[in-house]
Amino acid sequence: MNRYIVLLRGINVSGKNKLQMADLRLLLESLGYKNIKTYIQSGNVLLNSSEDKATVSEKIENAIFKKFTYTVPVIIKTINEWEKIITDNPFSVEKEKNIAFVILSTKPENKMIDFKKSENDQFALIEDVVYLFCPNGFGKSKLTNNLFEKKLKVTATTRNYKTSIKLLELAKAF
Repeated sequence: MNRYIVLLRGINVSGKNKLQMADLRLLLESLGYKNIKTYIQSGNVLLNSSEDKATVSEKIENAIFKKFTYTVPVIIKTINEWEKIITDNPFSVEKEKNIAFVILSTKPENKMIDFKKSENDQFALIEDVVYLFCPNGFGKSKLTNNLFEKKLKVTATTRNYKTSIKLLELAKAF
């Protein structure tokens, strides 16, 4: 049985694609997943499955579309992959509130990102993660999830440092 960290992209954002976590848990239970735990109202799920990541992702995407009639991209990581994401972070965690991880669905073929970035903002692309450091806050940054999806031509979803650490703690608790 595998323990997965499941990230749904773009739910409960600006009133679009509202999905209550209680409804999501029921849906995932109906698919046969075990030890389901959601964390905050933004599409973070932990679950156990004997299926591989691709199968779990496809089943969840299809079930959400069938039940709620909108498409939600799903990115799945194992505990080891999530630990590596956190370990590979090139920025000082002393400023953890200014750090976020843009989790990519796959390693991008195009690794060149050309755009006008916000003053003082930094990013590093490592494997299938873009690490962000935005000292003036994410709300003022031009380094957005949509920008990286467009430039790298992959699906992405972003989690801040605090949420990422909490997801790892919750995943390891089972």
